[in-house]
Amino acid sequence: MITTIRTQSDHADFQKLVKALDIELQLRDGAEHGFYAQFNSIATIKHVVVAYHENEAVGCGAFKAYDDETMEIKRMYVKPEQRGKGIASIVLKDLEKWVDELNYKKCLLETGIRQPEAIALYTKNQYQIIPNFGQYEGVADSVCFEKRIDTK
Repeated sequence: MITTIRTQSDHADFQKLVKALDIELQLRDGAEHGFYAQFNSIATIKHVVVAYHENEAVGCGAFKAYDDETMEIKRMYVKPEQRGKGIASIVLKDLEKWVDELNYKKCLLETGIRQPEAIALYTKNQYQIIPNFGQYEGVADSVCFEKRIDTK
């Protein structure tokens, strides 16, 4: 059974998972990793979800405000040996619920063309591809997504 907690970026389990994420992204992104890494600081992130299986932290995700109605999903990660079990979708759904509770209207995010698992995750969870936003405009290796949350 997967359980989740809501916390902040100073949580030790979140920090360990993000370190593993950064190592994996550096391998996948190669020379471009530095460009992406500059946008992934966790220092000011106040909204974090960590997923556990049998008291072991196995996945995480976070969000931060993008504008007055939009939150940006950040730092999604599941340990490789735990993938394919729906953990990322559980984390994403918890993040979306939290975004909705805070009265934001949508989520957006950026992932890379070298992360086909992430692209599949967001597509499966009804995110729509949008033109690259903000710092990702014109970046050929980026894929950006959006999902409306305020479906009430």
